[in-house]
Amino acid sequence: MILLAELTNPRAAQAFFDYLKTQHITAKLMPKSAQRVEIWVDEAHHAKADVLWHEFEQDSSADKYWSASWDVGTTDSGLAYQGASFDLKARFDALSWLNRSVSLVSVGLYLAFMFGGFNSLFSVLKFNPANPLQWFTPAIIHFSAIHLIFNLMWWMSLGSKIEQALSSRHLVFLFLFTALISNWAQFLLVGDNFGGLSGVVYGLLGFCWIYGYYSKNEQLAVSQPIIGFMLVWLALGFADVLFVSMANWAHLFGLIAGCVAGWALAWQAKK
Repeated sequence: MILLAELTNPRAAQAFFDYLKTQHITAKLMPKSAQRVEIWVDEAHHAKADVLWHEFEQDSSADKYWSASWDVGTTDSGLAYQGASFDLKARFDALSWLNRSVSLVSVGLYLAFMFGGFNSLFSVLKFNPANPLQWFTPAIIHFSAIHLIFNLMWWMSLGSKIEQALSSRHLVFLFLFTALISNWAQFLLVGDNFGGLSGVVYGLLGFCWIYGYYSKNEQLAVSQPIIGFMLVWLALGFADVLFVSMANWAHLFGLIAGCVAGWALAWQAKK
């Protein structure tokens, strides 16, 4: 193997190492001290890895690196991140206006719910077939911290993937399209007592899965373990064996809407 790079931030080294895995590059992390890590790559992959390393040096805070550990399904490198910073502010600042806005509004509304504003706010934000704006607003209301964190984690990660691989306009379209389909489905099949970004999240997952597959776009590739986990989670929701009540039809139709959008855009791009 050939030495590719040496870093003094173990968490950054882990992020880039995991990103190399998503690019199908054989690599190895070699800790030299508590704060010094070497990255070695297979000789056959060195040229490609070197190009990716220079991209990483230019923008090491890009979400594609920091979300790579989720994509490969592990953060177990054996490294000790003593004092290493996740640089969350830099990562948040790197998000688009839409990604940040949806995240901040969702957090703000959840805090407002906690401090006594639930009854007044929910009545004007829940799904209302007579008000087109309220076809979308259920996506930004959440009823628990776990619900909120889980959704925002995926929203930020998948949303950034789509913007980096395609454009912010694609993310705007997917947010509106998947929110519309998932919210209407949940309302028609169950009722208006629901909320959450999960339908959109499943829509983004479906889009990345299908578009990445048909267009061969590696930036949008989602690992099979992640897809499997989300599909199992969806099935468990319908089986009603989880500790939380979920808007299952919103999840399912959000996924279907995202898959359809992914196939349509991939077909259009090839044409």
